[in-house]
Amino acid sequence: MEEQTTTTRRGETYAGRSREQRSNERRARIMASAVHLFGTRDYDDVTVADICAGAKVSKRYFYEHFDDRPDLLLKVNRDQNEWLLRGVAAAIPERPATLEELFRPALHTLVDMLKSNPESARVIYVNAPRMETRRRGVLREDAQFVAAVLRRAGGRPQDQSGYDRTLLALVAGLSEVIIDWISHDMVGDPDRLADHLTGIALALTTRAAVL
Repeated sequence: MEEQTTTTRRGETYAGRSREQRSNERRARIMASAVHLFGTRDYDDVTVADICAGAKVSKRYFYEHFDDRPDLLLKVNRDQNEWLLRGVAAAIPERPATLEELFRPALHTLVDMLKSNPESARVIYVNAPRMETRRRGVLREDAQFVAAVLRRAGGRPQDQSGYDRTLLALVAGLSEVIIDWISHDMVGDPDRLADHLTGIALALTTRAAVL
C-alpha cells in the first residue's frame, strides 16, 4: 500500500509542481501564445500548431483545455475583455460629480491600456468581431457595465428602454471608432482620441439620463 502511494505521488508531482499546477501553467502559456499570435496576425493565418509551438506544448495538451481554435479565441477574448474592464473600472472615481468626471478618466485609461498593449487591443476589437454572437454579447455586457458606473454619478433613466438602447448604441459606436484606430496602427495622439470618445459619450448619455 505504501509503495502504491509513493508511486501515485511521483506521478502527480514533477519538479516540485503538482499535476494541476502544471496543467494550469500549460493553459496559461497557450493563452499567452494565442494573445500574441491573434494580436499580430489575422485569425485565419493562425493554426493550432502555431499556438502550440509558441506555448511549447503538444496538441494533446491544447485539446485538454480547448475544443478547437474558435473556442480558444472565445476564451482569450473573454479574458482580455475582463482585463480591460477591470482597468477602466479602477480609474473611475467612486462618486463622480458629473458625467464628464466619470467618462474622461475611464476613456483615457481605456485608450492608454490599448495603446500600451496592442496585441490585446487587436484580440479584443479586431479579431473578435469574427465571432458575431460573442461580439453582440460583449456589447451588451459593456452596456451593462456603463449603466453600472453611471449609477455612481446618480444617473437615472428618463425612459428605461430608450436608456438601454442609448447605452448599447454608445458602446457599439465607441467600439467602431476604436476598431478604426487600431486598424490604422493606432496613429495619432491617444489623448485626443480619448477626448473625442469622451465627447461622444457625453453627447449620448446627457440626453438619456438626468443627474
